[in-house]
Amino acid sequence: MYKPGGTIKETLESIQQNKFVLPAIQREFVWKPEQIARLFDSLMQGYPFGTFLYWKVDKSNSSKYKFYSFVCNYHERDAPHCPQLPVFYDTDLTAVLDGQQRLTALNIGLCGSMAWKLPGKWKNNPNAYPLRHLYLDLLAKHGDVDDAGEKYRFEFLTEERATADKPEECWFKVSEILGMQSGPSMLLWLNERLPQEKTNQAFTTLDQLFQVIHNKNLLSYYEEASQDLEKVLNIFIRMNSGGTVLSYSDLLLSIAVAQWTGDARKEIHTLVDELNNTGDGFTLTKDLVLKAGLMLADIGSVGFKVENFNRENMEILEQRWPEVKKSLKVAVQLLASFGFTEKTLRADSALLPIAYYINHRKLDTKYLTQSKFKEDRESIHKWLIRSLLKASGIWGSGLDTLLTALRETITTHGDEEFPVGKLQEVMAKRGKSLQFGEEEIDELVEMQYGDKRMFALLSLLFPFVDVTNHHFHVDHVFPKSRFTKPRLKKAGVTEADWDEFKEMANSLPNLQLLEGGENIEKQAAMPALWMSDTLTATQRTNYCDNHLLGTVPEILVDFREFYDSRAAALRQRIISLIGVAKEEAE
Repeated sequence: MYKPGGTIKETLESIQQNKFVLPAIQREFVWKPEQIARLFDSLMQGYPFGTFLYWKVDKSNSSKYKFYSFVCNYHERDAPHCPQLPVFYDTDLTAVLDGQQRLTALNIGLCGSMAWKLPGKWKNNPNAYPLRHLYLDLLAKHGDVDDAGEKYRFEFLTEERATADKPEECWFKVSEILGMQSGPSMLLWLNERLPQEKTNQAFTTLDQLFQVIHNKNLLSYYEEASQDLEKVLNIFIRMNSGGTVLSYSDLLLSIAVAQWTGDARKEIHTLVDELNNTGDGFTLTKDLVLKAGLMLADIGSVGFKVENFNRENMEILEQRWPEVKKSLKVAVQLLASFGFTEKTLRADSALLPIAYYINHRKLDTKYLTQSKFKEDRESIHKWLIRSLLKASGIWGSGLDTLLTALRETITTHGDEEFPVGKLQEVMAKRGKSLQFGEEEIDELVEMQYGDKRMFALLSLLFPFVDVTNHHFHVDHVFPKSRFTKPRLKKAGVTEADWDEFKEMANSLPNLQLLEGGENIEKQAAMPALWMSDTLTATQRTNYCDNHLLGTVPEILVDFREFYDSRAAALRQRIISLIGVAKEEAE
């Protein structure tokens, strides 16, 4: 039976006093600023707030579990997570199981702030995260709802924006309503800021906000009194698995957190940050790290299933976590040494078999540089590239089954070297063949600039380019800027060829991988002129041979001949490197 939960102000006081807490089984706060604004608008319009599920923690159990406070001053870079609270001894607590996002949104809107990164700013720029508080425009017309169903104008604003002198606006900082009294103090606040003819509408809006926060009993809840953690976990999953924003892995991470003796959430978040700061950066997720934990600790089927996250398995994962962490770091460093970044690694899951192999052989950072491992590193590199080049996608559907099979193969055949042949056999049996047919080879030759596979293909074709420092560029041999219609016309290219020339300009035969310095020197110069001005005759010959350029024409009219010739040369090199599957006779 649901119980009345009191007013919003009373609930916030319980949050501030740590009487209401978050259990370790929690989800990250994922709401956007506009969602918080929409929640406040809904409350002002009198829409139902929904019910909550609370877990009554007996004082005798309060010290057994980890608890967290609600996010208050959210900062996308510096404070996105719920702060952990100290251990509570002999304290009655109420842990929120369902309604965490809504209560956090209220806490931020009424007691805190938000700071998110401005577009185009660097992450390490402190000015990229301006502090904003929730404001309500008391002069906004709210006779009708807008297309989004909103009637009141709530926004997160900087103080500078909120206090800008605009006669058609009157921004009220929502947090100030907590310390305000109804009636005279409201009128005093309004009279100091508005002419008399505008105070009536503003007072009506402000008083409505006061009533919603101070006086209306909008909250109701169901209380679970059981002290059985397994039962609480199951309730949490039932209550939270229906939402589209909350991923199933969030719930499973929460279960892992609840069952580790250490701080699993902190460990995983810290590792994700460290991995993503490797090289020029990656965008690996906690989901991937959690799956890596299952795979590298030899747990179950590596799937995100509740049975894989039982107490016994979580004890194994925690025990092996130092090895898992070390192997993941080495694996990501290896990918970075291949030149991969968040922009060029098409499928993050391709990392997992490599990490498992490193973990299986107990390899450390010496593996990255020692000459005795050179051939093994090259085997991994070529296998990885083949898997990334497949247009059909190797690392998509059936991933858990594939990863489990690859793990078994590495366990059986990976004691001395990366078992490329055995892995390819296993992958082929599951419809994930790394063989390329004639049509697939043609598709690679016609690959377009911007394709996320482009770096992998170019680094395979031109291994002499140093990609370890990440200062390389995918360069147009004939500059892209030369293929505008006016410049094509000026160059003497017939109008019938313009569209085709523009398409060819962005295709593989007009692309090459250059180190940063070379690309800066070349810039928008025609290739023949740049080579003539920059390179000696011997250097030009070597450069053209290395990059498969053949004879480079001086004028754009001859671009098609260059394109066709280089396409044929690239096709032959691709076949020599990855082979071509023989078609079976019908």
